[in-house]
Amino acid sequence: MNKFIVSFLLIFVALNAEAQVSTVKKAQDNFEDAQQYLRQNIYDEAIKYLDAAVKADPKFQFAYIQLGDIYRRMKSHPKAKENYRKAVSSAATIDARIYYVLGESELLTGDYAEAKVNFINFQKNYAGSDTDLISKTKKYILDCDFAVDAIRKPTKFEPINIGFYVNSENRDYFPALTADGQTIIFTRVVDGNEDFFISSKQNNEWQKATSLSKVINTVNYNEGAQSISPDGKYLFFTGCNRPDGLGRCDIYVSHKDGNDWGKPKNLGNIINSEHWESQPSISPDGGTLYFVSNRPGGIGGYDIWKSMLTEDGMWTDPVNLGPQINTPFDENTPFMHADGKTLYFSSNGWPGFGDKDIFYSRLKDDGTFSTPVNMGYPINTFNEEIGLIVTADGTEGLFSSNLGGGFGDLDIYRFKMPDVAKPKAITYVKGFVRDKESKDLLEATVLIIDLKNNHAVFNDYTSAKTGDFLAVMPLGSDYSFNVDAEGYLFNSQRFELKEASASEPYEVEILLEKIKTGNKVTMQNIFFDTNKFDLLPPSVIELNFLIDLLNTNTGVEIEIEGHTDNVGDEKLNQKLSENRAKAVLDFLVKNGIDKRRLTFKGYGESNPKSDNSTEQGRKENRRTEFKITKT
Repeated sequence: MNKFIVSFLLIFVALNAEAQVSTVKKAQDNFEDAQQYLRQNIYDEAIKYLDAAVKADPKFQFAYIQLGDIYRRMKSHPKAKENYRKAVSSAATIDARIYYVLGESELLTGDYAEAKVNFINFQKNYAGSDTDLISKTKKYILDCDFAVDAIRKPTKFEPINIGFYVNSENRDYFPALTADGQTIIFTRVVDGNEDFFISSKQNNEWQKATSLSKVINTVNYNEGAQSISPDGKYLFFTGCNRPDGLGRCDIYVSHKDGNDWGKPKNLGNIINSEHWESQPSISPDGGTLYFVSNRPGGIGGYDIWKSMLTEDGMWTDPVNLGPQINTPFDENTPFMHADGKTLYFSSNGWPGFGDKDIFYSRLKDDGTFSTPVNMGYPINTFNEEIGLIVTADGTEGLFSSNLGGGFGDLDIYRFKMPDVAKPKAITYVKGFVRDKESKDLLEATVLIIDLKNNHAVFNDYTSAKTGDFLAVMPLGSDYSFNVDAEGYLFNSQRFELKEASASEPYEVEILLEKIKTGNKVTMQNIFFDTNKFDLLPPSVIELNFLIDLLNTNTGVEIEIEGHTDNVGDEKLNQKLSENRAKAVLDFLVKNGIDKRRLTFKGYGESNPKSDNSTEQGRKENRRTEFKITKT
């Protein structure tokens, strides 16, 4: 019996023989019967006989300890707490480790003041050398202090069930949203199998969720813990024990072409390993993948890692996010917001309420993360909180819970985000690409560059089946926007968001003109200093589009045109416009374009595009254009 007791107890290696034996025969008999069921892991029967034992002998300390251990293993922390407390009060001699498990059970039921007392009692009385218990006790005391203080300063939290069209009688969890908030993909367990379901909004109401795709959902394997790109075109997800897997769980990606999802692709042995990789989160530009793994080289059991996508489409070796995010405990369910700066994740290592709490951290300009901040009470409690996502506009958080009064075991809820935890403001541009004459949808490349750092925030192509795109743009920068398709002149626009504090989303229809003599492009991202004609560095991005156009269509000849507003001397404006047009021509020649294919002309203020009486009109009149003169 002693060998069994030692193997079963979660904490205790041994207690003195007196604690294991009752002087009341009926109590001892029931205790012995309980051991038979414990050997078979039949906990309900064991509990029945242990209850009978302590009823016959209310001072039977070890029976209380076993009851506490069983309930603790079953995560029934209130009952564990009840029995550990009786173990403490039932005998004069108390093993210090009882204080530890009692304190932990109190911590996990929100009795923080009592928990701290018992953790301190453990520290005072424990003479052993278990470093894990010692370090956890120090961490738990910090949790108790943090929780007591946080509960005094609650934040407003009113979760709302998102409704029966999404939620069901099954388990519904791990929501993922597109940037426009119009599509939700989530995990649902049906007959023990995890699959993805999808719902879209019509008239601001979610429609009945349906299975995502037979190409992605399988009968024999589980799919879950997914991340959707802001435009809804790429789904990164976790697949476990699949034939092409490299470990127990791997990360996969599927691309949506038109209305159809492509066959999932294992991300390969750079991202995946023989260990556990799961819970991916893709950055809004598609260039960084965050995920959770227990691979060697981490700080705790489960850590958050990241990998970067190179220009040739390969993932770099994953890098641990380090002690700025990870702890010796566990971190999971990372979610990088569409602002590309705010990371939400769960952890039981940073000071919190005892179990996993939700935290947020900001990515700084130097590439490091700020110290994580607990989302506070009652968003976080003594229960486990995981899997938070935040809408692109930052106003609402979505999570899964069994709060009661729902439709199933787990439902998806939404709540208003506290101001302090909101991400940075963003907007997005969405639209369609069409042929200007036929209005047919086009396959085209859409490139959006942050002009502050020349970083691509979106670089993808539209499908000829749907022609649609959606790209996120964080406020605080200006962006060049170019759409390019084979056989067409590129489209040039600029979104000026550097000074914006708020911005409604942009909805555009891009009408591309075919390469024909007489057709013209206004290049919105050619930059000069005031009254100067030296090309500024950000101009190179758009000029490269023009170079590609000329290299692809070797018979095309163009005239480069310079235009000004009407401010200042007319003759000086004329000269300035000529010099600016020539600066563009010189750049093209320097980069390999035959000068015989190029002409330039300055129009000064003679061909205004808009009203010169307004600043916006004058800005539109100061422009560089090119016109096809020969094809």
